[in-house]
Amino acid sequence: MVPPFEPLAVATRAGTGLALAAAAVTAANVAGLPRLHAEPVTEPVTVLVPARNEAHRIAGLLEDLRGQTLLGTLRVIVLDDDSTDATALVAERAFDGDSRFALIRTTQAPPPGWLGKTAACRTASEHAARLVDPRRPGVLVFLDADVRLAPDALAAAVTELRRTGADLVSPWPRQEAVSATERIIQPLLCWSWFSMLPVRVANDSRRPSTAVACGQFLVFDAAAYFRMGGHAVVADSLTEDLDIARELRRRGGRTAVVAAEDKATCRMYVGPAALRAGYTRWLWTAYGSAAGSTAVAAAAALTYLVPPAAMLFGRGNTRRWGAVGYAAATASRLAARTVETGRRPRVGDLLDAAAHPVSIVGLIGLTVASHRDRRRGGLRWKGRAIG
Repeated sequence: MVPPFEPLAVATRAGTGLALAAAAVTAANVAGLPRLHAEPVTEPVTVLVPARNEAHRIAGLLEDLRGQTLLGTLRVIVLDDDSTDATALVAERAFDGDSRFALIRTTQAPPPGWLGKTAACRTASEHAARLVDPRRPGVLVFLDADVRLAPDALAAAVTELRRTGADLVSPWPRQEAVSATERIIQPLLCWSWFSMLPVRVANDSRRPSTAVACGQFLVFDAAAYFRMGGHAVVADSLTEDLDIARELRRRGGRTAVVAAEDKATCRMYVGPAALRAGYTRWLWTAYGSAAGSTAVAAAAALTYLVPPAAMLFGRGNTRRWGAVGYAAATASRLAARTVETGRRPRVGDLLDAAAHPVSIVGLIGLTVASHRDRRRGGLRWKGRAIG
């Protein structure tokens, strides 16, 4: 007698299989993701900080930059991107007369075909190009204003760039999550690629589709960056960090992601309103189209929502399969967070991992909101319309 077809049982086994596969990739990355190690740096390092309305936090980064060690030559250029607050004043005060630091102010909107951040990065890099020795341009570092650095962070990042021979190294900052909304969503940034991409293989590859980068902290071989044309190749991109890494690979270059752990941290968004605005401005581009987003959402639901639902509401083997799938997802989430933070799991990390299905629902909701807001023409970021 043929057993009856049970859709929940079939879906649960399929979802659990995918969750187990993701957990296996995660396990490989626990050992395979490179970590930063600092050695003295003699070549020139130029840091560019694009900043718009960052008066409330830019001083912390500049203080960290003034305290960097193991560097021979350091320059820092802060690009105040037509801020409507006191970003420029706060930055100049934070320089405290340090001659290595300079402020550039722009008072115009981005030119046609450019977004605010990419235009700011281009302007800052053009200024840097006039300062560096073309025979020995050294290293170009882009930092977001909300990043905080350990004293040897830049030296460690440059050491990794030269150790790997890459054109771009992206140290992945530890994403600080404080409020409940941040804790639900922010750890997904690291987990999303950590659970799907064998990083050791991806770092050795030149396939654009396997590139990983975080725009909060990008470390370029300066000659490769200028040779490529800089941010002009991603002028209108809302995910300029990934796209510039992919473009480097298309041109035969190498890129790599590395765990920054406690050497770089970032609280990307403070509270639910900022988080929603930040994610909805770009999630509509993440999967190529609305159809792509729908397919990814369906796969995420199958993998990370069906098994816990079966664990709660199924029976017999279906419930047991659901429990296995939920456990695999929770372990994957916790392992990614442990590597990202560089510390033993805390109680909060365990609770956040256990709430992984809630995170998936939240991400799907943000993706839907991003597509909806774009269709309505309501996407804005720091006072500028986008999309």
